[in-house]
Amino acid sequence: MNMIANSLKNYLKCRQIQINFHRFSAVLLDGKRISKQVQNEIKAKLDYRQKNGLKVPQLTVIQVGNNAASETYIKNKLAAAKYVGIDSKVINFNENVSEKDLISCIKDLNTDANVNGILVQLPLPNHIDKKLICNIINPNKDVDGFHYQNAGKMFYDIENSIKACTPLAVVEILKRSNIQTLGKTAVVCGRSKNVGLPIALLLQADSKKTKWGLDATVSICNRNTSRSQLSDLCKLADIIISATGVPNLITADIVKPGACIIDVGITRIQNENGTFKLVGDVNFEGVSKVAGHITPVPGGVGPMTVAMLMQNVLNTVES
Repeated sequence: MNMIANSLKNYLKCRQIQINFHRFSAVLLDGKRISKQVQNEIKAKLDYRQKNGLKVPQLTVIQVGNNAASETYIKNKLAAAKYVGIDSKVINFNENVSEKDLISCIKDLNTDANVNGILVQLPLPNHIDKKLICNIINPNKDVDGFHYQNAGKMFYDIENSIKACTPLAVVEILKRSNIQTLGKTAVVCGRSKNVGLPIALLLQADSKKTKWGLDATVSICNRNTSRSQLSDLCKLADIIISATGVPNLITADIVKPGACIIDVGITRIQNENGTFKLVGDVNFEGVSKVAGHITPVPGGVGPMTVAMLMQNVLNTVES
C-alpha cells in the first residue's frame, strides 16, 4: 500500500513539474521564420513589378574598411536582396578613405536615377563623422532611416516617414506574433536615436492614426538606470524590449511571469575556451522559464531587421 502511495505521490510531483515547465516556458519568437514571411511578400510584389515592366529597385551599399561584423551584415543584406529580387551592389573603400571622397561618392549616388536606396554600413573609422555622412544621403534614398529629416518626420508623420529598420522589425515581430499591445505596459531599455527612442515612439503611437501604432503605455530606461528602478518597472511590464548592448541586463528575477521579451541587444563575448559567441541583453536561459514569449539571439530581431530593410527599399519605388 505504501509502495502504491509513494508511486502516486512521485507521479503527481513529476506531473506538477511538467505543468510548471509548460506554464513558464516561453514561446520562441523565431525571427528567421517571420523574416522569411516578410521576404516572400516582398518577393511576390517585385515579381509582379518585373513581369509588368515596372521598375525594380536598386540598393547600393557602401563599405569602409574590412570590419568582420560589417562584412557579415552586408553579406546577409545582399543575400536577402537577391532572394526578393532587388538589384544590389557594394562600393568598397579602404579604411583610410577621406571624408571628402566618401561624401563625393554619396553625392553621385544621390543624383543617380538608377539608384533607389543608399546604405552606408556602420561603424565608420574614427576620422569620419558618422552623423555628417548619414545626413549627406538623399533622405528619399535613406533606406536605413537615419537621416535627420526621416528621424524627425517620425514624430509628425509616422505613416509616410522612412523608419529605421530595427524599430520596424520589433513592431512586425509583435504584430505577426499576435502579441497584445493595446493598453499594455511596456519598458524600453535603450535611448539611442536609431533604435530605443523610435521603438518607444511606435509602441505608444495611436493605432487610429497610423498602422504602426501599438497603443502601449511606455517607460524608457537606459544603461544608467539604477537596478532597483529597472526592477520596479520591469516587474510591472507586459512587454520588455532591451537594446543597450549590456549582456544579462534583463534577468529572470525582474521579469513579470508571462511577459513578452524582445532582445535587440547583441554583444560578442569570449568563452573560457577562447571561442566567441553572440549574446543579447537578456539572460535567455533564466528569462525563458518565466516569460510568455521571447526572441533568441542570434535569430530574433536581426533577421527581421534585414527583412525590413528590404521593405524600405521596396517602398522607394512604391511610394
